[in-house]
Amino acid sequence: MSDAEKIRNKRLAKLGGGNAVNHLDGTSSQPSSSTSTPQPKGESQKSPISTPSTPSLTNPFQQLGLKQPTSEPRIRDKPASPEQHTGHNTSRKKPHLEDIGIWEDRTLSSIFRLTLKEDVKTDLHGHDLFFIPGVKSELEDQGAPVSLSAGVLEQALLEAASGCKGTPLDYLLGCWKRVCRALKATGKVEPRHGIIKEAKRLCMSYCIFAATMPEMFGVEEPLENSLTAHLLVDSEDDCGLCPEFLQEAVNRFPEDDTIRDALVGAAEDISRKLAKLTMNDDYKPYVTALRNLARFPKIIEAIVESPSFLPLLTNSPDIEQQTFLGPFFRISPLQVPVAQNYFSSPKTLDKGYIVNSQRALRMTLKNHQDDLYDIIFNFVRAAPQTREKTLDWFAMCVNLNHKRRAMQVNPNEVSTDGFMVNVTICLDQLCEPFMDATFSKIDRIDIGYLRRRPRVNIRDETKINADQSTSDQFYDQSTEGTSNFISEVFFLALAAHHYGYEATNQKLDQLEKQLKHMEKQISVFELDRHKYVNQPGALAMFERSLKKYKQKLDEGLSYKLAVRGVLLDELSQARSMQFMRYVIVWMLRLVSPGQTYPKQPLKIPLPEEPSEVFKCLPEYFLEDVVDNFKFITRNIPQIITASQSEELVVLCITFLRSSQYIKNPYLKAGLITILFRGTWPMYSRPKGILGDLLVGFPFATEHLLHSLMQYFIEAEFTGGHTQFFDKFNIRFEIFQIIKCVWSNTVYRQNLLTESKVNVEFFVRFVNLLLNDVTFVLDESLGALGKIHTLQEELKDPSLDQAARANTEEKLQQEQGRAKSYMQLTNETVAMLKLFTEALADAFTMPEIVQRLADMLDYNLDALAGPKSSDLKVDNMGEYGFNPKALLAEIVDVYMNLHRKDNFILAVARDGRSYKPVNFEKVSQLMKKFGLKSADYIVEWEALQVKFAMTKAEDDKVEEDLGEIPDELLDPLMYTLMEDPVILPTSKISIDRSTIRSHLLSDPNDPFNRVPLKIEDVIPDTVMKAKIDAFVQEKRGRSRKEFTSTNTNATVGGVGEGHEEGGTDPMDTTAG
Repeated sequence: MSDAEKIRNKRLAKLGGGNAVNHLDGTSSQPSSSTSTPQPKGESQKSPISTPSTPSLTNPFQQLGLKQPTSEPRIRDKPASPEQHTGHNTSRKKPHLEDIGIWEDRTLSSIFRLTLKEDVKTDLHGHDLFFIPGVKSELEDQGAPVSLSAGVLEQALLEAASGCKGTPLDYLLGCWKRVCRALKATGKVEPRHGIIKEAKRLCMSYCIFAATMPEMFGVEEPLENSLTAHLLVDSEDDCGLCPEFLQEAVNRFPEDDTIRDALVGAAEDISRKLAKLTMNDDYKPYVTALRNLARFPKIIEAIVESPSFLPLLTNSPDIEQQTFLGPFFRISPLQVPVAQNYFSSPKTLDKGYIVNSQRALRMTLKNHQDDLYDIIFNFVRAAPQTREKTLDWFAMCVNLNHKRRAMQVNPNEVSTDGFMVNVTICLDQLCEPFMDATFSKIDRIDIGYLRRRPRVNIRDETKINADQSTSDQFYDQSTEGTSNFISEVFFLALAAHHYGYEATNQKLDQLEKQLKHMEKQISVFELDRHKYVNQPGALAMFERSLKKYKQKLDEGLSYKLAVRGVLLDELSQARSMQFMRYVIVWMLRLVSPGQTYPKQPLKIPLPEEPSEVFKCLPEYFLEDVVDNFKFITRNIPQIITASQSEELVVLCITFLRSSQYIKNPYLKAGLITILFRGTWPMYSRPKGILGDLLVGFPFATEHLLHSLMQYFIEAEFTGGHTQFFDKFNIRFEIFQIIKCVWSNTVYRQNLLTESKVNVEFFVRFVNLLLNDVTFVLDESLGALGKIHTLQEELKDPSLDQAARANTEEKLQQEQGRAKSYMQLTNETVAMLKLFTEALADAFTMPEIVQRLADMLDYNLDALAGPKSSDLKVDNMGEYGFNPKALLAEIVDVYMNLHRKDNFILAVARDGRSYKPVNFEKVSQLMKKFGLKSADYIVEWEALQVKFAMTKAEDDKVEEDLGEIPDELLDPLMYTLMEDPVILPTSKISIDRSTIRSHLLSDPNDPFNRVPLKIEDVIPDTVMKAKIDAFVQEKRGRSRKEFTSTNTNATVGGVGEGHEEGGTDPMDTTAG
């Protein structure tokens, strides 16, 4: 026997199993050649067919495997037929049984496209028939009827599959489709049902042989899995693998592992092939093939046991190529060739084309993501082990991609954006079933998961409020128990958002900055072209380099448009927000034990000390929420629902009010940004998506203002190297929020309450506000003065080219400074006006009033004094500079406090910037430009008189005091102390108001830098007695006498000495 025959017999032995059609005596009715016939595994081996006797060949009962009629009478339930009454015997039914034989021959011939007649080429439907001479010859040799039957089908299939035009599997799969249809059409009618069922069994067996051992049919073993190509064909196609085929294959897994291995191998082949494709290619058949396989739990169980499903990897890019699921999640419009295909030549595209392309991109991606979810859903629910392996794969995706959140990301060391976005979306979808509107399952999210050998690696992550040592110690204490599926998916989804969605969002911001820089560089390069005009070689190299740089810019622009198209998908973002809503509520419940928000209103402030479990949470748990809503409130705020808005506001206010819970100041700044962007006007909502809620929501009216003031103070020291400038950005956003809610008088009352109840807190807030107003006004007006000078220099025609270029560069720098600071100036002055209007008493406290008066006088001198003409620059509106409006607001601040005697005295005592002539000049400007009403100007002029009178009176008092002993002078301000106190460590006596003002900006003793609190100072009663005695001794005349004597002279002297100038300062704003 040849080797081929041995292999064939070995494989055929697996076709074992009982015959569906047998003789009465138990011998097979199937014809056979001298060699053994195919036997499916598990079935008994059929005996070779010998030449049967004549009766057995002519008896149709034996040919069909039916019992022969006996001479014994039958007991019938029904009366005998008329034929029996007339003496007819059963032999008259033979024509009917012969019809069954004809039917069997015709049906099997139609199903398997076979014929035993050489001259019959087609069937009744015109399909080509395959002549099988070997079977015909054997039947003739045995003297059996030359017709197709279940008994000869094995040899017929072997002969036909070995000689067909295509591959054996192509032929047999077509037969499989037809035999399945025939079985359905036949129903349960016997013996036809048994015949077709046996034909189906044999067809499946030979399909398995064709797929696993094609050499049995005389075909060389293919280089790839035989089933791969058939899985990629539509399942309805004759060559495709239909659900019935897969189900039958699964049914045979226990007894034949070859088909199991073949299907797994085919699935792996599909994955490997897909890894080489992009969304530009025909990827859909590969995804559909896996969807079809994933409908069968046993196939999924086999796939997850494959080494390729969860290999040991250390590099995150390998996940997309070397894991089974990776290539399926890799398909995305964020693949570089796909982005370039959607947005080729991006600079030439109009907005409408971009919008339509992004819409098409989103539709394509959504369909693919739905397919991915369908696949993963089946993997998760197939069996416990498949669920565990699938979660392990997701954990690998996030754990190997920590570098995606680095400051500088190397794309060769991390997974692609498209892959990670798909992972995030899929995990969000897995969370949807338990994210109901009532949060009924939120308690199933087990915080103990993070201490129970979690799949998500959080060891090296920055924690919300714990250092690495504290965190390690906490997580080293593991908890017992088993984590539920909800907890697993929840924490995996949180990590996926951090390394997927939010990392892509971060990359988009960085990309936009890089592209702007590249565009500027190209403009600079273009200016250098003239240098190479006379050097052809250098010019050609220059053009090539410039072209390459422009191509990179185009690639970047295409990618940016694709990323925006993906991230601005409202459906995906709505799903993401729903998940973040669950995160918000979960975290709020975690920090408020015993409360069941949102079923009950949250009570704040929170406990002073956060729990260890909260302090040791990864910082990205809150950061993901902040980043997600920052993106949405900036780009698509309309998708935020009312309930989400309320929970978002509660989150922001809670952690701003109890700011000690969060260590990272920039994370808290993100909460401010969310509220700020939520007040941006949109459509029919002038106060934005959150503004109306902030105005009227009881939780906000009670806690928002204090929370904003608290972070206004904290922003002074963010700890970063850019903290000085960061604070201005943060405070600008705080100003906008306050302006939005100021229409509600409750907030004004809250501010008054703060000034009375939390005095120290309020004073610190106002002190920092005054610091900001002073600084930004000085910087912006200083920049305008330099711009004026530089613009005048550029008007000089004698300026050489190099000097002109240098001056233009300086001018550009100063213009940038002026724009930035003037915007802050306008906002801080406006906020000062609002606050002083509402709280005149609070802003005239001893600790505040002198600084406020000094600041106002200084800036009034800048705007109306002799140097105001230096502020005249070209295109003032370009910098946001409107000197008339700014002057009017500063005047309003004066007028808001004009009834406060200590404010009037503070202005009069400003020895540096108080100049009566400036106030007179302001009156002239208000009249000239109509800045204020006539009545308002009258009140302003009356205030001038008060300043002048108080100044004269105070000067007289100083004159009466004469030379003041040094020991009575404040060591910092060199003024007579009024309320002296002793500093506890340096033992220096200083005025209380002076040290209080100092501590607002610096919490240390000014003389030895030892930390100091205002509560620690000691009243210096001895010094106070000396001061009182000195004053009493020196004061010769009473204030009343002084006033009555000098009033007329003082009033008559106002305005004298006014400086005449060639240019009216406010003429800088003319037009």
